[in-house]
Amino acid sequence: QVQLVASGGGLVQAGGSLRLSCADSGRTFSSYTMGWFRQAPGKQHEFVASINWSGSSTYYTDSVKGRFTISRDNAKNTVYLQMNSLKPEDTAVYYCNKHPPVGWSWGQGTQVTVSS
Repeated sequence: QVQLVASGGGLVQAGGSLRLSCADSGRTFSSYTMGWFRQAPGKQHEFVASINWSGSSTYYTDSVKGRFTISRDNAKNTVYLQMNSLKPEDTAVYYCNKHPPVGWSWGQGTQVTVSS
């Protein structure tokens, strides 16, 4: 069964950095635009960033521009999210999915907690 698995989260102080990774064990997503999303407690999934199939085009929600960088390695079937200058409001469970996230389940997310 195919499943997206995100990893790399953790507890970090404000201003710190984390690098998230996302891979799929059962399918290749090299032909898809992929995205990172996050879900804070009691809220719906929120778009964070996306990257087209070749990696030549990226897009970010305003709140993370200049701090987060999305990238991908299609040979490794992996998508990354480098998060710098983290803020407490970045605290959430982070997921990857194709963008838009229609037709694929959310898979396993990774918790990011930023302390002030």
